Amino acid sequence: MDGLQRLQHDKPTDLLATEKKASGSSFYAAMRLMAKREREAMFAIYTFCRAVDDIADDCKGTQDDRLAALEEWRHGIGTLYDEHSLPLVNFLREPAAHYGLRREDFFSVIDGMQMDVVEDIRAPSLDALDLYCDRVASAVGRLSVKVFGMDEEPGLRLAHHLGRALQLTNIIRDVDEDAASGRLYVPSEFLEQAGIESRVPAEAIADKRIDGVCRSVAKIARGHYHEAGRILDARPTGHLRPPRLMHAVYSNLLRKMELRGWVAPRELVRMTKAELVLVLLRHGIHR
Repeated sequence: MDGLQRLQHDKPTDLLATEKKASGSSFYAAMRLMAKREREAMFAIYTFCRAVDDIADDCKGTQDDRLAALEEWRHGIGTLYDEHSLPLVNFLREPAAHYGLRREDFFSVIDGMQMDVVEDIRAPSLDALDLYCDRVASAVGRLSVKVFGMDEEPGLRLAHHLGRALQLTNIIRDVDEDAASGRLYVPSEFLEQAGIESRVPAEAIADKRIDGVCRSVAKIARGHYHEAGRILDARPTGHLRPPRLMHAVYSNLLRKMELRGWVAPRELVRMTKAELVLVLLRHGIHR
């Protein structure tokens, strides 16, 4: 079995299997707050995202194999709204039709994953980082707010801010894991301001000044959490419990990281089960 065939064979389009993989996560807890049809739509979106993310991150096959696998998904999404879509994307047909999911948002997610495949991202500019966050996170938010039943204007704003907040939080949480894969997502402008010259991921994150770099990224994330919170507090139309929970969990996670700092040696900061339950009890009962 060659690289491309392995990628094709490994596509996770079993929604039940995907739900089992997600169990125990904050995403799973948020989705369990939704009605069955909405929850199934969200797990379909999650399955798609996991499939293309695995192509970008698992490094199976050559670069050409991975680009070809992403192109296959792009072609499949292109048929999603036709009378006869490709079997690859049939699990998305019902949610796409019922909730009006937009083809271009699926394409944006694929575009973001392609950025990771074309070259290992190392110290992008702030503009390039923002584009990456829009594609891999806010585009997912634009799909999600359709399922949440939000009106377009507040929904798009929430997707913009909450998607970026979550992705930036993940970036500064996973600096060691990303460096091990040869990637460095913190922006070049902040590295320059800190006086860190190396763009070799392992070297850059070993510099104690990386703490200030990550705190600068955290400040941007905090701004996005603030704006997302303002949108949620205005109580727009829609099922707001899932995004409220994600906002609460990840903003708390960011707070824990800020208290811990980013000077090596670092331990991966997580929310404990008890902390997650408390957040769920506090935020899961509100609309």
